[in-house]
Amino acid sequence: MKSILALGTDEQINKWIPLAKKFFIIGTYAQTELGHGSNLRGLETTATFDVATQEFILNTPTFSAMKWWPGDLGRTATHAVVFAQLYLKGHCYGMHPFIVQIRSLRDHSPSQGITLGDIGPKMGFENVDNGFLILKNVRVPRENMLAKFSQVLPDGQYKKQGSEKINYLTMIVVRVNILQSSIIPCLMKACTIAIRYSVVRRQSELKPGDPEVKILDYQTQQQKLFPQLATAYAFHFTCNYLLETFHRCYNQTQEGKFDLLPELHALAAGIKVITTDYCSAGVEVCRRACGGHGYSLLSGLPSIYVKVVPSCTYEGENTVLLLQTARFLVKCYGMAQMGQPLPSSVAYFSSVNFGKCQAQEEKDFLNPDIYTDAYKHRAFRLIRNAAMKLQQLVQAGKTQHEAWNQCTVQLTRAAMAHSHYIVVQKFTEELKNHAKESAIQRVLKNLCDLFALHGIFSNAGDFMQDAYFSTEQIDRVTETYLDLLAVIRRDAVPLVDAFDFSDACLNSALGSYDGHVYQRLYEWAKKSPTNHQDDRVFKTYLKPLFQNALSKL
Repeated sequence: MKSILALGTDEQINKWIPLAKKFFIIGTYAQTELGHGSNLRGLETTATFDVATQEFILNTPTFSAMKWWPGDLGRTATHAVVFAQLYLKGHCYGMHPFIVQIRSLRDHSPSQGITLGDIGPKMGFENVDNGFLILKNVRVPRENMLAKFSQVLPDGQYKKQGSEKINYLTMIVVRVNILQSSIIPCLMKACTIAIRYSVVRRQSELKPGDPEVKILDYQTQQQKLFPQLATAYAFHFTCNYLLETFHRCYNQTQEGKFDLLPELHALAAGIKVITTDYCSAGVEVCRRACGGHGYSLLSGLPSIYVKVVPSCTYEGENTVLLLQTARFLVKCYGMAQMGQPLPSSVAYFSSVNFGKCQAQEEKDFLNPDIYTDAYKHRAFRLIRNAAMKLQQLVQAGKTQHEAWNQCTVQLTRAAMAHSHYIVVQKFTEELKNHAKESAIQRVLKNLCDLFALHGIFSNAGDFMQDAYFSTEQIDRVTETYLDLLAVIRRDAVPLVDAFDFSDACLNSALGSYDGHVYQRLYEWAKKSPTNHQDDRVFKTYLKPLFQNALSKL
């Protein structure tokens, strides 16, 4: 539906969307192929226009061209938006989307020329029937090419309206939506479970002779969990910004304006990477912080982990996405050098101060301007260095693609630093939205400070590399960061309660609202199917062994 709404004409939307909304048809988004994923230009599926019949003929020309991974394709979908290379009179016009009926609505059998099925077991997502699709001379009417921005006329002429990048719009909206609906909630859930459990679980004593203390009172436990909590809030606000940017861009495309599209693509790619990367790592930190019980499926944490980890690959593999963001950043760096106007997300290229950080006392590092400038400085320095290295290699005789390949490690680091800066910047901006709610602003500022200082604490080398921070200043950052842990401890439980997950949604014996961890673990364990099986294993394997021992005991 998102593809049709974004890329279809009014007539196509009016035809297909009502059918989809009523579940008269079930759709899938068939883009990724067995041999090609993130490199959309490399897709091999073809769609050749037949003027005589006014149809497109879709084919899977090679083994690696079969569609592979689309969700709900394996056993469920009846229709697919298939992305294929458009061929008109022998000339390729690039990737375009086509609505293809892949199964009969009468008996669910594959349509003529269609071979399809499930791709088999995966790491998690057992409920999703990801599938494969092979097309052999499959014909669809001319009206089935989604034609809002490009269309094929009856005589086979190609008519283009707007940017060719518009075909990426569906990918971007899916990328944005999964962050808010699937990825960030995984970290929120993991934080909720781990922090609630950590105020129930007691272990050892802080003071000899005292009762065992809640493990959340240990600084090491706080240092594991509170940065994850701050990260969840940071990504929540950043995702709101990304959604606003998307809607602004989408509204512009409806008016035939595409200027914002490259910036949106770069933003969505970079934020998708940092979000999925940090959330995946954060869920595992939360799982480990729960000790042995975190290893149990009854904790809910392993299930969250196997759900979030694949996100680093699907909807754009993270390294590929970082390089796409980097390409945009290098282009904008060149624009800044020539004094040209810059997109808003990279406007800081024209305002970076190359002095040193002026903060001295611990309280100085709690100033959002101080740490935002630090992230800005780091991002720009890494982007500048990568761009300069790229230019030097080209001037030394390397081809553009050779030079690019030799800079990709630096480029990905620069793109990640830029994305990190955007997250810090958007979190600090959110604080201003609560100026009239001082209590809320105070709590959010503690989280914002912790998120920013944890990033500096964890990447100190980046911030010290050109002496922007001195060793002494990094020591102050560390002290300020660690002091914040005790401050956030007071609000930790209400901050995860604010995510408002029901016990049923969490599905965790450790993370229930009432805190009855041990009782729930025992009750759930008793319900395990293994405790209700017959004694077949004993009779078949164990009894013969024990019989041999009876005479000797």
